[in-house]
Formats: sequence, C-alpha cells, structure tokens
Amino acid sequence: MQKIKTALLSYGMSGKVFHAPFLTLHSGFELVGSWERSKKLIQEDYPSVTSYPSLEAVLESDATLIVVNTPVGTHFEYAKQVLLAGKHALVEKAFTTTVAEAKELTDLAKAKGLKLAVFQNRRWDSDFKTVQKIIDDNALGEIVEAEFHFDRYNPVLSPKIHKETANGGAGILKDLGPHLIDQALYLFGMPKGVFADIRITREQSIVDDYIDILLYYSDKRVRLKAGFFVREPNPAFVLHGKKGSFLKPRGDVQEDELKLVKKPNLTTWGTEPKDKEGLLHTELNGEIVREKIPTLQGNYYDYFDGVYQSITQNQPEPVTAQEGANVMQIIEAAIQSNTEQKVITIS
Repeated sequence: MQKIKTALLSYGMSGKVFHAPFLTLHSGFELVGSWERSKKLIQEDYPSVTSYPSLEAVLESDATLIVVNTPVGTHFEYAKQVLLAGKHALVEKAFTTTVAEAKELTDLAKAKGLKLAVFQNRRWDSDFKTVQKIIDDNALGEIVEAEFHFDRYNPVLSPKIHKETANGGAGILKDLGPHLIDQALYLFGMPKGVFADIRITREQSIVDDYIDILLYYSDKRVRLKAGFFVREPNPAFVLHGKKGSFLKPRGDVQEDELKLVKKPNLTTWGTEPKDKEGLLHTELNGEIVREKIPTLQGNYYDYFDGVYQSITQNQPEPVTAQEGANVMQIIEAAIQSNTEQKVITIS
C-alpha cells in the first residue's frame, strides 16, 4: 500500500484528538510530525516523529499531505503556502474566513493538480449517519421541515485567546456553525435564501456565541441553531415529513472517547449507547409505527480513507473545496442577513 507521509501544523486538541489517531490507524498514512511552537508534545505520543520548529521546516520536509489545523484566521495563509509548495492540503473547518479566500484556494489547488480537502468530520458522526439513512430510505416522505441543534451549556469564556478575540475566524458561527451548515447542505443542497439571528449572550464576550439560521428552500425550511446556554438539550436533529417525524438526540461518542485517549478501531468504534436511539413516528407500508431506530456506527476513519483514495486513486475528496466554499457562502449570507435584518438570496 502506498504510504502518504503526512504532517500537522499544530499538535493541540485537534491534532492530538481528531487527526493523529486516525492517521496512525490507517495503514495508508505515515504521520511524520507536527509544527510545534512552544509546547513540544507530539514525541511523547509518537516518539519516532519529528517536532518541526517552523512552517518552513514542514514545507521542506518529505511530507506530501499537510493538515492545516491551526486557528481559522490562519487557514487561508497557511493552506496557500502548502499548495504553493506542491503539497496536498487538508484544512480544518471553518475552511476560510471569506468566500473569496475559499475560491482562491480552490482555484490554486486545481491549477496545481493538488488535492484540497475540508475537514467536515461530523458527516461521519453516528447520529448524522442515522439521520441520513432515514432520509435516504424515504421513511418520512417529502421533508417539509428540519431543525438541527449543536447545543452546549458553557457560559465561561474559552481560555484559547484566538477563540475569544475579535478576528475573522472567531465566534460560534465559524466554530459550530460549519458543522450544522455542512450537514444541511449535504442532505438538502444549497438553499434559495438565508435569514439569520447572530447574538452575544455570555457576559464579557466580544464574539458571537448564539446563532439561529433559517435556510429557505422551495419545498422546505431548515433551521440551524447553536448556543452556550442550553442546560437541557433539545434533540440534535428534528425532521418532519409528509408521512412522519424523526427525532434524534446528539449521541456520537467519538470526540469524548478520543479525549479520553481511547484508540479508534475498525470494528466497535463509534458505537452509541442504546439510550440515544432516535424516535421514528411515521407510516410504513400502510401502517403507523412509533419506534426507536438503532443508530448506525460512526467512524472518522472513513473520512481519512476518503482522503487516501482521493490522493492515490484520483477520486474526489471526501469533502471538496467547493463544498467548503459553499459553507462559507452561507456564513457570509448569515452575517449579511443579521446586519441588514432581511432574507439574503443565494444565487
């Protein structure tokens, strides 16, 4: 199997939790190291890899794939340098801070014949995969309304300075928002219009921490919500169709288990507890049913396998740069809508 030598641009939470475990699990990747600025931690977990002192050192290394997992405001600059160095790029969400930046990176990767993938890992969450199957199976009939939540109760400001200072990548809209937006676009495509309410609710916060985004489609409405004052969570996914409804709590266990330094595998990984099953109330084969639905397994390994196939077999990236740009288009429309207090048409 061809090995893809891969380097990270940081070894904080995202590098340690979301990337390194799967890059080392997949036999097609070889983790060669990470750029580390102050703390030198990667060799404690992976003694044979390199701790690079600078971005230049990473770009001069033999890595052919670079994971841009730095703060959002740096994504465009770093991803552009990666591509100009002739290396494939995997960029964390939010892809960029503007649509223009996303388009420039997309065009650059295409011109240089390089792969550019966006890390929208939540498509491979167990709860979302189950929702997708319900829709694919037409269990609800034509969807008329959907509501997705990414709720937390966390009134305390983040200790990470870049998350709480006014910059192009800060705020919940570009943190949790891309997860919700990408999932909605993946299921339903681009909407015709966007209306958004973006607020600051935490004391002393100077960045947005509440979003309520309404996506307008010709035949449905899709509402996306996230905030930090939800002590009793709503269902993460609520779908209503012309035959029935499906309600699913957020139940994916991958992030929590990765934070506990549990190692992913290809068999039991991503298995939700049974009490997180979704409720289906619909009409099937002429009969009304109201029952719990077994949850599919989630596994971020499948995302990384998609990246591997895209590079080695010239397949499309598992989440393309164009899809990343589409998310940015919705984010920009949401900002404009909140400012102008009106529906913004998506062309």
